Formats: sequence, C-alpha cells, structure tokens
Amino acid sequence: MIRNPILPGFNPDPSICRVGDDYYIATSTFEWYPGVQIHHSRDLVNWKLVRRPLERASQLDMRGNPDSCGVWAPCLSYADGQFWLVYTDVKRFDGNFKDAHNYIVTSPTIEGEWSEPVYVNSSGFDPSLFHDEDGRKWFVNMQWNHRTESYGGSPKSPAFDGILLQEWDPQTKALKGPIKNIFAGSPLGLVEGPHLFRKNGWYYLTTAEGGTGYDHAVTMARSRNIDGPYELHPNRHLVTSKDNPEAALQRAGHGQYVETPDGQVYHTHLCGRPLPPKRRCTLGRETALQKCVWREDGWLYLENGTVVPDVEVPGLGDAKRAEKPVRSEYSFDGGKLPGDFQWLRTPQPERIFNLTERPGHLRLIGRESIGSWFEQALVARRQEHHSFRAETVVEFAPDTYQQVAGLIHYYNRHKFHAVVVTLHEKLGRCVTIFSCDGDYPHGRMSFPAEAGVAIPAEGRVQLSMEIRENDLQFFWQTEGKGAWQPIGPVLDAGVISDEGGRGEHGSFTGAFAGVFAFDTSGRAKTADFDWFNYDEL
Repeated sequence: MIRNPILPGFNPDPSICRVGDDYYIATSTFEWYPGVQIHHSRDLVNWKLVRRPLERASQLDMRGNPDSCGVWAPCLSYADGQFWLVYTDVKRFDGNFKDAHNYIVTSPTIEGEWSEPVYVNSSGFDPSLFHDEDGRKWFVNMQWNHRTESYGGSPKSPAFDGILLQEWDPQTKALKGPIKNIFAGSPLGLVEGPHLFRKNGWYYLTTAEGGTGYDHAVTMARSRNIDGPYELHPNRHLVTSKDNPEAALQRAGHGQYVETPDGQVYHTHLCGRPLPPKRRCTLGRETALQKCVWREDGWLYLENGTVVPDVEVPGLGDAKRAEKPVRSEYSFDGGKLPGDFQWLRTPQPERIFNLTERPGHLRLIGRESIGSWFEQALVARRQEHHSFRAETVVEFAPDTYQQVAGLIHYYNRHKFHAVVVTLHEKLGRCVTIFSCDGDYPHGRMSFPAEAGVAIPAEGRVQLSMEIRENDLQFFWQTEGKGAWQPIGPVLDAGVISDEGGRGEHGSFTGAFAGVFAFDTSGRAKTADFDWFNYDEL
C-alpha cells in the first residue's frame, strides 16, 4: 500500500515523471537552496531524495527574494533522451506584481549536472512543458494580471488570468507562434499549476484552483484540440478536500498525472495535515499520490469513487513501506553537508558556512541577521513529524551581543523560535531565547527568557528543543556538566506553519529545524557545530 503523504514535510507542487520503471517527483523549494527537490522511486511507495539540480549562481540566485518567493512549481519531464526541468524564480510577493521569470534546464540523467538555464518568459508562474506525440513542444503557464486587488495573502481570482499556451522551439530555444489563452478556469477561480497530457485523441489539462489553502483543488478539463476549447470534468474537480473538513488530507490540489508501464494510473497532489485546535499545518504542504481509474465516459476519477483523497491507496504489487529510523544522527565529517540540509537564497554558500576549516565540524560564518533576504548563515532540515526533538552542540565565543549562534525552529523572518548563545553586558556569555511569533509585517522579536542564563565563559554548549504538536520547549546544558535544563516558557510551535501569523495564503513553505549564526557587527564571527540529531517523538 501507498501511505500518504509519500513525501512528508515541506514538499509542495509535485510534478511526476516516469522513465521505464523509474519514477521521479520534483517539488518546489521556494527560497531554500539548492533549488528543486527530486525524489526517486521504483515502487511508488518508497522515495529517496536524489538531486537538487539548481545549484549554481547562473541557474539560480535568490539573494533579495522575499519570503515564499524563489522556485515555484517546477515541471519535470523526459523526452528526446533527456530530462527537462521547467521552473519559475519569483522575485516579488506583496503588492500587485509577481515578477515571475520562467526557465528551462536539461540533463541526460537526474543525478548529473544540469545545463545552463534558457529563459522562456515572465507572463506568469507555474510553467509546464508538454511534449506532444508529433514531436512539437508546448509551454503553458498561468497569466498574472496586476490590475486587480490581489495582494500577497489575499489572492483574488481576476489576477489569475487564465492558462497561456505557446509553442516552444528546441532548435532556437525560444517560444514561437501565437500566444493563446486556452483555459479561464472553473467557477472556483485562482487557476494555476497547469499540466497537459494526451490520451485517446483527447488533450487533458489539469490545473490547481482555489488557492493553496483549504479550498485547494485539482481541476480537470479536456479538448480535442490543444488550444481548446476545453470542457470541464463532470465533477469539475478530480481531487479536493474543500467540502470535507474532516478528511485527514486537507488543502488537496496541484499535481500531475502518471501511468505505470502496465497501464495503472495515479495522480500526485499536494496536501496539508492540520493540527487542532487552530487547523495549522505545521509540516507545510506535503506530497501525496492517489490511485485513479478511467471510466467509459473518457474521464479520470479517483479509484475511491469520490473527489476526496485517501491516506492509503493501492500500490504496485506487494511493495511495502520501509521503516525509517526514529533518530537521524548527522555528523559533519567528509567535508560535505548532509543531504537533508539546505540553506537560504545564496549561491555562494562558502560565504556562510564551510566544513573544511575545522574538519568534522560545520562552521557557520556570522553574516546578516535572522530573516535577512540576502546572506543569512542558517543551515536546516525539514520538519517531517508533528512531534520531534532536535539537539546540537556549539562552540562559540561571542565578544558582543551582536554575535549570536544557536538552534532554531524556522519558517521565515516573521515566524521562528531560537535558543541562542550570545554575550550580555552583565551576565557575560549566556543562553537565551529569540522569538518572532508571526508579527507581520514588522517582524518584531520577543525574548521569552529575558536576558537569559549565565553560562561559563568557555566550553561547548548543548542546545535542544522538543516540539510536541503545538508546543515547543527549549533546553540547554554545558557539555559534560549536569543534566538538560529547560529555559523559558512553553512556546507556540504551531505558529511555525503556513497558517501562523499572517494566515492562510500569507506564506506557503514549511518548518525547518537547524542551526544558525549572525554577526551584525560585520566581523564575521564563526560558530562551530559538531553534530545535529533529529528524533521523532
């Protein structure tokens, strides 16, 4: 059986591609670097992260990109002996504009080096490349209309001005021919995330609609001609939980169709798993997979006979889900960052961390403050469980309160909690808490432990946090001396979510647990981390 979500934690906008017996899913990474996560499976049950292909400044430079911008909704496909990856780099979120630039990169293999990007257009986001049976290639994306009151967290349907179609020429590497608006969307509105495929003489178009919150849906339409007109599915939506608030998988929408070699059919979609009582999705938007069937009317339906996605669906043969260890232990040996970890925005990671100056340690180089959109020394992994514990140990000798290093539960500049080592003019070296519980737009911090607790002037300090659904508690101890000591009150971990702070549609990435440092004096103070552990609770 397939158990959803198949990619837990922040893994939205899943584009699925099959090559032989191999399946690949590409998901959005937004402001996290390197860009795009690609997972691989041969049984649709067990998935492994195998590549983040956008890894050079020439492919992706997100310095200055606002929160929840960067890489939106990639599309992964295979044709002509190579993989094709289409992606958007969104440069603006608030206000009327989006400034969404679309590119194509290619590679003969998933694991290999990907090409330099080819710029395509900027008319809207969520681009997709369709390879037709006659060899022609078609580029589709939603069109953004800036002439409406659609600001950041308050999307309005008129801004989502239909799905554009234009032919793309692989020889000239450019669009050609007329631009046609082929689909205005259903009455649900907010049409985006287009994917085309062809079957039995029909062109099928799936789109995401309703916004990426609790009204989200996969809408389906078809036409005999690629440029329309498109008729809506009898149920209008292929997948949605919008009218079923009790469903385990909420926010279901934005996905892609795939067939197995023996003709079985599935459809990916993103989803969220809200926690009561405030229905906040602390794991962000995750990836799920649904079993589908073709009926005599020539339309695709969920196999369960409804539009509501299932947690468990039939897989391929007798494939079983491999049990994952409760604990993930990360060392920083070998001079390479563990694969689960990412950083923010910059294509120059050597400016914010290195693993060679002190072998066996992750050395963070203090640069700009928490929440900087340019050069923030923060390295973290996705939160994949509603309850977990994270631990680390740091060597850090600050000589001013402007130098800080520690352990962080992070979403964006407005939503984070951190336990830190710093310097206080009366306490000396100390441990305290920095918190921002969703204060938008100002990003004002609070200090739940006030000045903090004095600690010895030298020596390694262990830091930990326990998140139990909506509650977070920080701990500390001087390494080798005494037991873990709680610090500060229980904090609201649920604010580290899509719905926290600004609310639904205000942001849509996911929660991370990691380490960070900053030095706003400009002296680039370093902090050395020896290990990092993540335990499911």
